[in-house]
Amino acid sequence: MNHHPDIHRHLHAARAAELRAQARAWELRRTAGAGDPVRSGASLRARLGWLLVEAGLRLLHSPAPPHPAEG
Repeated sequence: MNHHPDIHRHLHAARAAELRAQARAWELRRTAGAGDPVRSGASLRARLGWLLVEAGLRLLHSPAPPHPAEG
């Protein structure tokens, strides 16, 4: 089977877009006054999971730190 060499990059990009959309929807619900997530029944595990997704997406889109000059 011949696969396009960039297929994994495309799959990861598509999954990242899905996660960004879910994170935005979650953030909109959270900021729209849907109530306190703890009182509304959202589990701590789900909240932590979305926090990690958000942190990962921020790391992916942050500029790379400068490399020290060799010398």
